[in-house]
Amino acid sequence: MKYDKILLDHGSGGKISHHLTTDMLLPIFDNPILSQLNDGAIFELGGMRLAFSTDSFTVDPIFFPGGNIGDLAINGTVNDVAMCGGDPVYLSVGLIIEEGFSMTDLEKILNEMGTAAEIAGVTVVTGDTKVVPKGAVDKIFINTSGIGLIPSNVDIASHQAKPGDQIILSGTIADHGITILTRREGLSFESSLTSDTAPLNQMVKQMLAVGRGIHVLRDPTRGGVGTALNEVADKSNVGIKINETDIPLKKEVVAACELLGFDPLYLANEGKLLAFVSAEDTDAVLAAIRLSPYGKDAAVIGTVVEDHIGKVVVETRIGGMRIVDMLAGEQLPRIC
Repeated sequence: MKYDKILLDHGSGGKISHHLTTDMLLPIFDNPILSQLNDGAIFELGGMRLAFSTDSFTVDPIFFPGGNIGDLAINGTVNDVAMCGGDPVYLSVGLIIEEGFSMTDLEKILNEMGTAAEIAGVTVVTGDTKVVPKGAVDKIFINTSGIGLIPSNVDIASHQAKPGDQIILSGTIADHGITILTRREGLSFESSLTSDTAPLNQMVKQMLAVGRGIHVLRDPTRGGVGTALNEVADKSNVGIKINETDIPLKKEVVAACELLGFDPLYLANEGKLLAFVSAEDTDAVLAAIRLSPYGKDAAVIGTVVEDHIGKVVVETRIGGMRIVDMLAGEQLPRIC
C-alpha cells in the first residue's frame, strides 16, 4: 500500500496501520524483539525477563463517562505490559499541552492519573512536559511508557496460539467506542453506558496463578476484537472460529450499533482482554477472570482451528459463516 501522505486510517490500528508498521517502521528498526509485534517488548536484562511498552493518547473528548484521558493513559500502558505476561511496576508520563489549556482541567486529569496508578499498583517515576502554541495541539496529548517483570514460568506472545486453544473474552465489547462516539457527536441514548477503561494487571496475575496453558493475551483496543483476532491468526499461522451468539454485548451497545451502522467487533475497548488458553486450563482461567470486578461477563467465544490459516470466521446468529477481516479504514479517529 503506497500513500503520498499520512491518513487518519494510518492510526486506526487496522489494516492500513498494520502496513505502516510492517512496510516502513519495521524495516528501519528491525530486530528480533520488535519483529514479534506484541503489545510490548519482551526481553531479558541482567538475568530478568522484562516487558516494556509505550503508548500515546489523543482521545476526544478528553472527559467522558467512566473516565478521562488521564486514567485512560495509565490503564492503557498497564494493560499492554500485562498482555506480555508482565507485572507492571514503573511508568513514565509525557504531557504535550496546548497553550491556554485550563489549569483546573489539568489538575483533574493528573489527579485521575494518580488514582489510576494507585489502583493498578504502579509508580510514576519519570516524565516530561511540553507546552505548544495554541492550535498546535488539541488541548492535551499524553504519552505513557511502562516496564514490568515477567515471571520465569510465564511464556506469552502473539505467535503462540495453538489449534484447540479456547478463546476467552473478559467481558462486553465496544463499551468504550460507543461511549466516546455518542459523547463526541452529542448523541443521546437512554442508558448509563460508560467507558470500560480499567487496569487488567491484577486479573492477569490471577489468571496466571491458576493456568499454565495461557498462550496469548491481547487487549482489543483500536481496531477492536476483530482486528486483534486477525493479528493473532496471522502471527500464529492458525485459523480462528468464533460464535456471534457467545460474544457478550450490552443491549445499549447493540442498539447504538444497529442505529449507526457499526460492527461492535471493530470498536475499541479499554478494559477487556482476549486470552488464548489450552482446553484443559480454560475452566480455571475463566473462573479466575470472573472473580475480578472487570471480568464478571467473561465468556468463551471461540476456538483456534487448523482450517483457514491466517483467517478469522464467525458463525452468525442465523447459522451462517462470514469472514471477519482486519479493520480497513478508520471507523472512529482519536478513540484513545
